[in-house]
Amino acid sequence: MFEKSLHTVRGRRLAVLDSGGDGPAVLALHGHFSRGSVYAPLAEALKGRFRVVAPDQRAHGHSEGGPPLTPDEYVHDAAELVDRIGVDPVAVIGHSMGGIVAYRLAARFPGLVRALAVVDIGTVNKRPDVEPVLDVSDWPRRAPTREALAQAIEARGVPSWFFMQSAEEFHDGWGLLFDHGDLMASQRALIGDHMADWKATEQPALLLRGGDSFMLSAAESERMRSARSGVETVEFPGCGHWLYEEEPDQFTSVVGSFLDRWHRTAP
Repeated sequence: MFEKSLHTVRGRRLAVLDSGGDGPAVLALHGHFSRGSVYAPLAEALKGRFRVVAPDQRAHGHSEGGPPLTPDEYVHDAAELVDRIGVDPVAVIGHSMGGIVAYRLAARFPGLVRALAVVDIGTVNKRPDVEPVLDVSDWPRRAPTREALAQAIEARGVPSWFFMQSAEEFHDGWGLLFDHGDLMASQRALIGDHMADWKATEQPALLLRGGDSFMLSAAESERMRSARSGVETVEFPGCGHWLYEEEPDQFTSVVGSFLDRWHRTAP
């Protein structure tokens, strides 16, 4: 379904998954601790209608890590990737950190972005509204087996299934593809209020929220809807932050419908 390739973007190696095809392109941006492959079900559902391009963003998956890891670096990586593969204008979908990158990209490079879908992330990424940093500094770098790695993560009080999507076997045991220090630095760099960037976007926008989300409250969702025109909001009752995993059929249906209306032809 996805063709895997490596691209040198702004002097850094990025791994990119591309579903191919002649349809309008969708740039799909994952969140912290994740990777582009989480969009495989969406790419399958949109096959024949849209081309889904899902990079492992810098310091994630099989892409090159190391500083700087600021939001602007992620934005400029995305802009150059779109330009390099020659698919603009694109629709951009982003989950969590990827959602902030998505609307900052739309604000700074409006000519590259035709439509915008933001998944379960708001504009205020700081205490007390949310807990912006998950401390992984003491997580094990290696474990003897995949099961042992998952157990060590569970012992930190977080669900292991999400992080295990980035687990691989190395020569010295099982570990996660991201560097712990990189992800701590990246999370800290994202702390702040990003409302100015959200208000600067003008593209048709879809904002998805898990009803039980710990990252996007109902009040913040309404604040974002009211802050600018052309925003559709959809809540997934009973879902948490990873609503694309919890309700994949509803997720692909809602996103696909939005893209059909706003990205198959120019608004």
